[in-house]
Amino acid sequence: MSRKNRESEHNLPTLADVAKRAEVSTATVSRCLNSPGQVQEATRIKVMTAVHDLGYSPNFGARALAARRTNTIGAIIPTMENAIFARAIQAFQEELHASGVTLLVSSSSYSPEIEEEQIRTLVARGADALLLIGHDRSQAIYEFLENRGVPVLISWAYDPTMARLSIGFDNRRAMAGLAKEVLRLGHRHIGIISAECAGNDRARARVDGVRDAMREHGLDPEMAHLIETPYSIENGGKALRRMTEHYPRPTAVICGNDVLAVGAVQMARELGLRVPGDVSITGFDDIELARVVDPPLTTVHVPHREMGRQAARLLVDMVAGHPARESVRLETTLRLRGTLGPPPAK
Repeated sequence: MSRKNRESEHNLPTLADVAKRAEVSTATVSRCLNSPGQVQEATRIKVMTAVHDLGYSPNFGARALAARRTNTIGAIIPTMENAIFARAIQAFQEELHASGVTLLVSSSSYSPEIEEEQIRTLVARGADALLLIGHDRSQAIYEFLENRGVPVLISWAYDPTMARLSIGFDNRRAMAGLAKEVLRLGHRHIGIISAECAGNDRARARVDGVRDAMREHGLDPEMAHLIETPYSIENGGKALRRMTEHYPRPTAVICGNDVLAVGAVQMARELGLRVPGDVSITGFDDIELARVVDPPLTTVHVPHREMGRQAARLLVDMVAGHPARESVRLETTLRLRGTLGPPPAK
């Protein structure tokens, strides 16, 4: 180990530092980290606040190895319920396995707080590197990872304005392309069903893409009826119902992903609306469900498996000390199917 690395290791906060900050014993800190259910809530909060403030992580896996390698890479995805993430992570795991690397994966349920806990846990367990979805998270957690020397690759988002290495696609540009096709067909009353945009740069970019297309067609983007809701088929349906109560009723509803769009298609049918005769509906991702829903869903195809494979290769290289110099942009493809047509005749 180099002198610089030894000094860095020496400067890292210890269990004793956390105990001193929280004014408890080291045994209490250890119990709080390993068996939090055995610690009173007030004590646990005090200890975890100290852990957060100091940037402490036990990192027992890496410390146990002279080479400071565990041959494990962690990935944190927003949800395991969306097939788009499952497909990419499967390809990611297959590529890692071919390189002799084990994958540790967890789901944050779109919660920044949960994701931060998982990042710290994976680092504590000695993960050599992390794959994260999107750029949105606190500067403090990025600094924590940098101080620990843990390589990070951002996926599902390509934004040339961001300094951190990423592999993904331009969400804004991809959604703008779909929205332009909707507008080209003559739609002027637009609805948007999106995931909650706070803390989700992919969702925000897709909404911005629709607004970009509207501006290009001389429309006021603020006239689009936007509903933000957690991703689920049920919530997509509820949002579509709410939109039908809005005047003027949208003739085209652009959804932030296929799951929301399928829910919207189902609700339109329940309301007696023809798709696309009375309302056109589009998605984003091109999961299998998009092709089997009736009618098949117009959407944006995302190269999820290729993204997973390339992400694995990039992270293996990063761990070996050979990081890529530039972020990687993958291309999306518009899939025109049965849910998109011209607006109904007046």
